[in-house]
Amino acid sequence: MGLLSLAIWLPIAVGALVLLLGRAGQAPAVRWIALLGALAGLAVTLPLISGFDNASAAAQFVERALWIERFNIHYHLGVDGISLWFVPLTAFITVIVVIASWQSITERVNQYMGAFLILSGLMIGVFSALDGMLFYVFFEATLIPMYLIIGIWGGPNRIYAAFKFFLYTLLGSLLMLVALIYLYNQAGGSFDIATWHRLPLAANAQTLLFFAFFAAFAVKVPMWPVHTWLPDVHVEAPTGGSAVLAAIMLKLGAYGFLRFSMPIAPDAAHEWAWLMITLSLVAVIYVGLVAMVQKDMKKLVAYSSVAHMGFVTLGFFIFNDLGISGGLVQMIAHGFVSGAMFLCIGVLYDRVHSREIAAYGGVVNTMPRLAAFALLFSMANCGLPATAGFVGEWMVIIASVKYDFWVGLGAAMALILGASYTLWMYKRVYLGPVGNDNVRQLTDLNGREFLVLGLLALAVLYMGIYPKPFTDAMDPSVAQLLQHVSQSKLP
Repeated sequence: MGLLSLAIWLPIAVGALVLLLGRAGQAPAVRWIALLGALAGLAVTLPLISGFDNASAAAQFVERALWIERFNIHYHLGVDGISLWFVPLTAFITVIVVIASWQSITERVNQYMGAFLILSGLMIGVFSALDGMLFYVFFEATLIPMYLIIGIWGGPNRIYAAFKFFLYTLLGSLLMLVALIYLYNQAGGSFDIATWHRLPLAANAQTLLFFAFFAAFAVKVPMWPVHTWLPDVHVEAPTGGSAVLAAIMLKLGAYGFLRFSMPIAPDAAHEWAWLMITLSLVAVIYVGLVAMVQKDMKKLVAYSSVAHMGFVTLGFFIFNDLGISGGLVQMIAHGFVSGAMFLCIGVLYDRVHSREIAAYGGVVNTMPRLAAFALLFSMANCGLPATAGFVGEWMVIIASVKYDFWVGLGAAMALILGASYTLWMYKRVYLGPVGNDNVRQLTDLNGREFLVLGLLALAVLYMGIYPKPFTDAMDPSVAQLLQHVSQSKLP
């Protein structure tokens, strides 16, 4: 079994084992087995980084086997510079979530841990799939564990949020399935994604394919105006669910644009780039303004995620190597930063059982260690230099200014808006005198919470100070993608 298969199926297998073991009510054993499974899953992904050839744009660690012979569907895996870093990122966030949920989840522990481990393997499958139908199966399968995580362990309106999440994402994906079947027929009965990249397609066909993929991926990102499911889901989801949703699941949609929309329908991508840029700028500016008036911490960070993912799609559709690389870096950085911010909120919620900003005030007086971590992550969310949040945003802004000054100016507004709503929330929650008796009785981070936030803080600082390993792996694949997209595929 290859490394990518191990990265996919090891956490899924451990997740299935955890589900079976939990029947005897062995919660402590379940937690340890889940943690060992998550750590093993992370360990399997590390050789992908050390063994990756940064000079090559080709898919590496390739595995291929016939899966469904009748339809020529293959179990075809591989990673290039675009997808490489999302595999260890997914495994790392899974470890973080398992540790973070150690004490907060007391009911159906086996199902909770099992769902996250299975979800981890499925998401890695999305980033590794080189067969269109295999991609679709993994892409859709991720909905099931996340639906259960929201619907079982979520807040009072969890059923509504879970249903909205499932309905939005499933409906968009059905159009993608139609597009995949069309491409299968056009390619003479092949689901190979690389073959689809080389298909000559008429202008009308490219446009229809572009919007079919847009329906699936824009909802997943989510782009404005199909973003309305995200705040509801974040508010109701448990802390671990919010962390994984923001850190990894939103990236599946953005990744889809690079793997399908742009290389398969390059002429349509260029023709409709103005629409993608406009929607991205609306997300960056308008949704940033919406975030400023939120009273719920989770909802504020959820809107912040929409704004930051607007940076990603903006970087992609200005067709500039710096923009695409910046968008990819922003995706990884957002994974660390947004996950960390949701976990900070989860620490407070575990103690006070409220996400309302007004329920706090002066937390720094009783929880100085949490306040220090929250300040770092807030600054990273603002795009402070030397943090992960700065690198991708800066690259996208530079690329945007090269593309069009006014587009660049609109993108730069995100730095101002991001600082406004993030620091406003931090000021009201953490600074000033102690707000009430609940805050006065708070206890600071325990060792487990400190470990979780400490690991994320190291990741945020490392990526902010030394992003070169990330960009070195991306550059050849990004250059190849741009060369491919610059050539018309009209017959």
